Amino acid sequence: MNTQTTYEFPLNERIRVFMRLEQLFHQLDHFMAGSSVFDKRAAISSLLDILTIFSRSDLKSELIKELDRHAKVLAQLSNSDAVDNKKLQEILAELGQASRNLYNSSGKVGASVMESGLFQSIAQRSAIPGGSCSFDLPAFHYWLEQDQAQQQKDLEGWTQPFADIRIAIDLILGFIRQSSVPKQEIAQAGFFQLALDKAHPVQLIRVCVPASIHCFAEISGGKHRFSIRFMQPSTDENRPSQTHEDIPFTLARCAV
Repeated sequence: MNTQTTYEFPLNERIRVFMRLEQLFHQLDHFMAGSSVFDKRAAISSLLDILTIFSRSDLKSELIKELDRHAKVLAQLSNSDAVDNKKLQEILAELGQASRNLYNSSGKVGASVMESGLFQSIAQRSAIPGGSCSFDLPAFHYWLEQDQAQQQKDLEGWTQPFADIRIAIDLILGFIRQSSVPKQEIAQAGFFQLALDKAHPVQLIRVCVPASIHCFAEISGGKHRFSIRFMQPSTDENRPSQTHEDIPFTLARCAV
């Protein structure tokens, strides 16, 4: 059982999109490992959400920029005596390889998957509640009834175009999360606010709360400041409300 709950809040759109994709990739892994028809339906739904995000922006170039920026920041640490230079060079090599893989990949990520007639028909019907029933999409129903090994092979083929993207996102978010040492703080009467240094933009706020505290952290903010309200969960009669108690928590302001 977890002894604490971690809440994360991205402070710019780029990291927000990366975190959404990270969650969708985790969901995709979970449902791909399942064997039921509903696991496969959920896997396809997660993949469609991923494809929708990629259709809205040029994430490949955004990731390359972020990887290169991280590499430049880390390279500046190579002359520091406090840094394990061997480990640093391994990390820089990882970043460089991820950047090259993305740069060398041709075309729009996921475009070949959406060219599939099956995916186009599922995407068109997915906006309708229950729109992927067997009578709506007999081709999808046929695929769901196929041998599990064939389904797994198809899913692996459809997800392969995102492999390099996923590696890059994992690297970037991993470095950001490890970039700050958490500090103990107190939210007096359930409220905490802090101004941010505009010269050193924070990318991600991480709040860790002991599991024994029956409140959740509601975070809001932008590049100038952020605030945290600790809310008591709703009951049948009432909406969530801010606690009046002082809440201990750890705070990390992450930036690379």
